[in-house]
Amino acid sequence: MSIPRPTIISIQIFFFCIFVIFVPQLLQGQIPKHARIITTSKEANQTWVEGNNITIVPKIQALETEISVFLDTTKLFQEFIGIGAAITDASAETYAKVSKQTQVKLIDAFYHPTNGLGYTIIRTNMNSCDFSSGSYTYIDEGDKDLKSFSIEHDKQFKLPLIQAAQKNIGESMKLYISPWSPPAFMKDNKNMLQGGKLLPSYYQPWANYYIKYIQALEKEGIPVWGLSVQNEPMAIQKWESCIYTAAEERDFLKTYLGPTLYAAGMQSKKVIVWDHNRDMIVQRAGTILADPEAASYVWGVGYHWYENWSGGEQMYDNLGLVNQLYPNKKLFFTEGCKESFKPNKYNDWSFGEFYAKAMIKDFNNGVCGFTDWNVFLDETGGPNHVGNFCFAPVHVDTKTNEIYYTNAYSYIGHFSRYIKQGARRITCSTSRSAIMATAFKNLDGSIVVVVMNQGETALDYQIQLGSLSVPIKMPPHAIQTIIF
Repeated sequence: MSIPRPTIISIQIFFFCIFVIFVPQLLQGQIPKHARIITTSKEANQTWVEGNNITIVPKIQALETEISVFLDTTKLFQEFIGIGAAITDASAETYAKVSKQTQVKLIDAFYHPTNGLGYTIIRTNMNSCDFSSGSYTYIDEGDKDLKSFSIEHDKQFKLPLIQAAQKNIGESMKLYISPWSPPAFMKDNKNMLQGGKLLPSYYQPWANYYIKYIQALEKEGIPVWGLSVQNEPMAIQKWESCIYTAAEERDFLKTYLGPTLYAAGMQSKKVIVWDHNRDMIVQRAGTILADPEAASYVWGVGYHWYENWSGGEQMYDNLGLVNQLYPNKKLFFTEGCKESFKPNKYNDWSFGEFYAKAMIKDFNNGVCGFTDWNVFLDETGGPNHVGNFCFAPVHVDTKTNEIYYTNAYSYIGHFSRYIKQGARRITCSTSRSAIMATAFKNLDGSIVVVVMNQGETALDYQIQLGSLSVPIKMPPHAIQTIIF
């Protein structure tokens, strides 16, 4: 049987394309043969399972009927700063109550670069917050000249935990400080709790307070990378809180805090504004960053994820808008947790999916780093001096030393263990809403793709990079990291 000439020509063209596209790349070693895959799934109840390496195959075009993740490494976006969590008084007091063996397990779980999550970012509270055992400041009441300033309070619990983490992280550690409230005498309500405002007569003493705290930490060998101006400046809380309008925060930074940092030789510290929810981030960023003098002090805009008070979707698109409007400023996640602690919810699979969805969507909107709230908490979801008990990815029973890992811990690890500081986000899109994905290129050239399936059914999908394809099977309610 003879083959029709048009068919022969088509076959010749096909093999010519294969030769032109792939042979030069193969000769230069540009085409990896396999992709590494790591899976966490509800179905198997397993975490970070290394699958068999997947063979990468040549493929000119994905089919319309396929579920695909498309990558393009020629377009590079924001630099990845890192992932971490807050070391609060609550985390530190929990750490102090458990055995030395349990302390080692906790430090390794979060800060070991390969066996744990590989965290590099630490946030800590300046003065007390809700996750403290009581309200405190570093000065005597009424001491506007800060002559009594001392961080002896922090030396008991917080500093030992920070220093233990620091030993694992090393020079890549990025620690930043956030205040919940100035001392009561500096505020119009004479109370560290229940909101209130910083009195204008104390703007300069309060600016000096940041300098004192940074100097005190660095005297203890803890370098401070940055600071936020105020935690949740639009929330009147039953715990430590202080209210600033956008204009007030702008003017405090422009006239007092920014110049004071520069005068102290701290112009390299990263100043984060807003430090509240995505809902008002566009208005807040616009008010502050539209002022060139105020903007000159700003490294980035911080945000939390608590905006969906009445339910509904998180305001992810607001981040993308800020990124478009102010591309020279960073977007940085400074706090988030699952609230309303209940110990029988440790195994709620939705926790991890909530974290991963936020991380994927936020990274794809230009976010450069992620800071979880309390790194770990005790068996009560605290300690907390106002009864605002919450979840952390890990809880420790301080009576039995038992450690409880929620799947949020596992899901965060699919990002933090594999995306490295200095990585750049690359173009990543999906052809179906059944999955969501983000992707980064590490400094060593490796590509890291994180894909999540929140659905009830297993899926077949493929990752398409140029004329290469990685075919993958994914269980229901699962997250995968693919590296090649």
